[in-house]
Parts: sequence; structure tokens; C-alpha cells
Amino acid sequence: MKSLFVPDMHCNKCVERITKGLSDVGLKFQVSLEDKTVLIDGCENCVKTAVSELEDLGFSATEKE
Repeated sequence: MKSLFVPDMHCNKCVERITKGLSDVGLKFQVSLEDKTVLIDGCENCVKTAVSELEDLGFSATEKE
């Protein structure tokens, strides 16, 4: 799983928006408000799709090492 850091995620409403957006594009993922991360289960293309979708939703996302 790849981990994306989403520093703009501040509340449960953010989690709901992210969950809906990533679900709508068919990704497998886990969201952690506490860590401000989204774990993506999939290939590099899935990660790119997730980053693009997060940006469309107004969140910046960077891949964590």
C-alpha cells in the first residue's frame, strides 16, 4: 500500500468528501484523519488517480516514503 499525506484534511467532513471521491473512481483505500493520510491499495496508476482526484476535491496530497 502507498501512503499519501493530505495536510489539508481537518475534520470528518473532509474524510467524507475524500471517501466519496475515491470510491466514485473505484479505488481501494483507507483514510486516517488522525494521521492525515490516505492509504492506496493498488498500482502506481492508482496512486496517480488518487492524487488527481484529491486535487480535484481541493486537497493537496504527497506520497510518503
